[in-house]
Amino acid sequence: MDIVSRAVPTKTRAPGGRTNTYVLGQSPALLVDPAGVTEELDKLVRSRGVEHIAVTHTHPDHVGAVSRYANAIDRDVTCWAAAGHETRFERTTGRSPDATMTDGDQVSLGGGTIQVLELPGHAPDHVGLAVAGDGPICCGDCAVRDGSVAVGGDGADMREYLQSLDRLRRLDPPTLLPGHGPPIEDPTSVLTRLKTHRKQRERLIEDAVERGATRPDEIVDRAYDTDLSGVRDLAVETVVAHLEKLDVDGELTWNGDRATLT
Repeated sequence: MDIVSRAVPTKTRAPGGRTNTYVLGQSPALLVDPAGVTEELDKLVRSRGVEHIAVTHTHPDHVGAVSRYANAIDRDVTCWAAAGHETRFERTTGRSPDATMTDGDQVSLGGGTIQVLELPGHAPDHVGLAVAGDGPICCGDCAVRDGSVAVGGDGADMREYLQSLDRLRRLDPPTLLPGHGPPIEDPTSVLTRLKTHRKQRERLIEDAVERGATRPDEIVDRAYDTDLSGVRDLAVETVVAHLEKLDVDGELTWNGDRATLT
């Protein structure tokens, strides 16, 4: 299947300040994560015969131009939302979905078929879009080639995120097409690194609690040794997601305000 990507400037704190928008197939084509409007993307949408629009998840830096392109395309367009998250889709995009997708659903495009993969964790409605027949997977914010993924905030779940990493690793795609940054040509290595990073952070958080830190701000101070300028709030949210997981695992007690040893 023919796949074209464009890095669209958007209000994201991901390095580079851009979100990758993809067009999969041709006549009909699928527009994935239209984060914003650019002249280059306008031309691409017109030339590829886009008839479907989907997002990997509904964080603001992935949905900014959904309504704009749905209204601008001179043909019937199907806007897809993750099943069970229609209200979230409408709230963030300003448009009601035309159809819903769930794990295993397929969409036929010019040049092949896309299969939907539920990959929650980074967001509750997060999905991957896999090119059937051992093709690449649009993985949204499940993975990045460099650095790590923040997991926190509204609906984030660290346990589910780690399970989504494991699922992608089992699928063993040739390439992952992330929401930010360059393509991931060695998925197994990157997915292993991302899971290892999360496990290491988890151990640092447990150690911080053992040494007397109880609130997320205090834990961040002890569990991070990097410059958090501009992203400290993301680090705090990620610590909370880890604490929620550790509480479920029975490793400590988290009451929504303080963490204590069990």
